[in-house]
Amino acid sequence: MASSSLCFPTTSAAGARTTLRPDVSGFLLSGHRPRTQFKSRSFDVRCSLDSNVSDMSVNAPKGLFPSEPEHYRGPKLKVAIIGAGLAGMSTAVELLDQGHEVDIYESRSFIGGKVGSFVDKRGNHIEMGLHNWILGFQLEHQLHGIRAFLSTNQLKPYDKARNALALALSPVVRALVDPDGAMRDIRNLDSISFSDWFLSKGGTRASIQRMWDPVAYALGFIDCDNISARCMLTIFGLFATKTEASLLRMLKGSPDIYLSGPIKKFHLRWGCREILYDRSTDGETYMTGIAMSKATQKKIVKADAYVAACDVPGIKRLVPPTWREWEFFDNIYELVGVPVVTVQLRYNGWVTELQDLERSRQLRQAAGLDNLLYTPDADFSCFADLALSSPEDYYLEGQGSLLQCVLTPGDPYMPLPNDEIIKRVTKQVLALFPSSQGLDVTWSSVVKIGQSLYREGPGKDPFRPDQKTPVKNFFLAGSYTKQDYIDSMEGATLSGRQASAYICDGGEELVALRKKIESQVLTEAASLTDELSLV
Repeated sequence: MASSSLCFPTTSAAGARTTLRPDVSGFLLSGHRPRTQFKSRSFDVRCSLDSNVSDMSVNAPKGLFPSEPEHYRGPKLKVAIIGAGLAGMSTAVELLDQGHEVDIYESRSFIGGKVGSFVDKRGNHIEMGLHNWILGFQLEHQLHGIRAFLSTNQLKPYDKARNALALALSPVVRALVDPDGAMRDIRNLDSISFSDWFLSKGGTRASIQRMWDPVAYALGFIDCDNISARCMLTIFGLFATKTEASLLRMLKGSPDIYLSGPIKKFHLRWGCREILYDRSTDGETYMTGIAMSKATQKKIVKADAYVAACDVPGIKRLVPPTWREWEFFDNIYELVGVPVVTVQLRYNGWVTELQDLERSRQLRQAAGLDNLLYTPDADFSCFADLALSSPEDYYLEGQGSLLQCVLTPGDPYMPLPNDEIIKRVTKQVLALFPSSQGLDVTWSSVVKIGQSLYREGPGKDPFRPDQKTPVKNFFLAGSYTKQDYIDSMEGATLSGRQASAYICDGGEELVALRKKIESQVLTEAASLTDELSLV
């Protein structure tokens, strides 16, 4: 069996990727039974999702679906973005669309951060993690996600009834008539865990263990006892107000090609070593540049605005220690990342084909469940067969399933050797799909991320920083920053839009600050020349 492995202590930008066919909701499995588009003046970014996507901003919280920004009419800005994850790419797309000059700096050879992928020496596409798009499709494809969960065969009728009671007493009901008011109620529930909230409303522990824990693991890589009620209810509120959001889709191929591919030309492979800054006589702090390096090369990059589109461990390394005198930056150190391990397994047959044993052994045609799969009976909370859901790059003629499994919590697996991880996951796959008995793993990969999403535990939301910082020309982007969504792909994208809006709003001031810095540099240079002449 061939194998690939990577271990990343930290990453640069969000979330678990899922898939559903247009008419099917996500499956919850037990071990005992069997084109969206971004446009800019400079380029056209297009990924492989279906057309006829509905307008998700109608009757939805403004915080989750902000309106399109107005056309920028100020001076053109030069913006340097540190980090080429989804938040960095989103910021770049928004700024490019407004006519600004943008460069993205990322030390890795590939971009995309936690939604990134790359190709190994044997031509296998390896993903940093499983990720999804929540889409709204036209009426013929609408399906209410919560209704699908309530009809699951994982729960007894009593637990289903208590589930319905808890949801009826939640802000989700208010979201049907007052989405923004419901969003405010949901924010106010950040201080308690989902388990505490759910049980207080009449929900049962069996419902948490059999249904909601796998969902919590997929969303935040932690269980319901440790995840904030705000995090889970944000998703419930979205599904309640936007029944179209029950449709989740994967790209038709690897993210490196179908998501981040069109923006690669703006990627400059330089790593940021240090933030350079100064203070004016009136005490105002501003950035003067960023010190970059690539192998033995070094350079200083100067811009009108600087955006740190990092994850939590990345921004902690980047921010100068003296800036922690501001509560704004010091609060970031209250956020801690969660480890996650992603495993890919290639088989010589179709693992999720449950109906026809002969069909699962043939390699002429793909077979099985083209869907996001949840399970409470394995260490991987959610998984998918990429050969079915993203066939363009993952289906290989003459080969079978390519399972991608997200191990959550990842803590027990981080110290294990890759062979042991693959052995354990393979055993659990067989327990979930007894019909796969006799199939062999022909290739595998293991990706370990020491700190992925931040731990969205109770009481952590107030520590998330805004995209606008106390340093006038320095901005943040990232799914951990302040926005109404959770730490996820959608949250990263939303943070990029908000960072771009702050930069555009301050266009005149940023240009004035740049001229002030340039004038100060010329004055200091002239003063130094005078001193040398005197000597």
